[in-house]
Amino acid sequence: MTGVLILVLALAAATAFGLWRRATDGRMKSIGDARPVPLPDDAPPADVHDAVHDEHGGDVLTAAAIGTSLGEVATLVQFSSAFCQPCRATRRILDEVVQMIPGVTHIEIDAESNLELVRQLDIRRTPTVLVLDTRGAIRKRASGAPRKVDVIAAIGELTR
Repeated sequence: MTGVLILVLALAAATAFGLWRRATDGRMKSIGDARPVPLPDDAPPADVHDAVHDEHGGDVLTAAAIGTSLGEVATLVQFSSAFCQPCRATRRILDEVVQMIPGVTHIEIDAESNLELVRQLDIRRTPTVLVLDTRGAIRKRASGAPRKVDVIAAIGELTR
């Protein structure tokens, strides 16, 4: 009888975890204020792996930190790893969004080669997608493969 109870509890816990994971996987979450925030004049200069914090607690990634210039409207930063299957689908989705919306840039960063930046930004899995505004402030974040419509909506919120 005890074995059956343990089995039922284990199945219930696994089901609850699966439903939670399905509901949250790839969903865009807001970070800080959705408006561009000017960096303070006394902000420390950022080197290749530095992220600066804005006044709302979000991180600001400079062009040097991501290795390319920021987009005129938004920048989509994707953290990937070599053997990540969802990373390939995410790359395709983000490339389609870049082709649809002028002024949006997509940069893919290898998580394994940039561990310092991964730790700084608390990237826990790949793919993780960050949506940056024109100043480099992280405004949205998705862990897992996001839906194209969610990425477009996140960019739309930045342009309002």
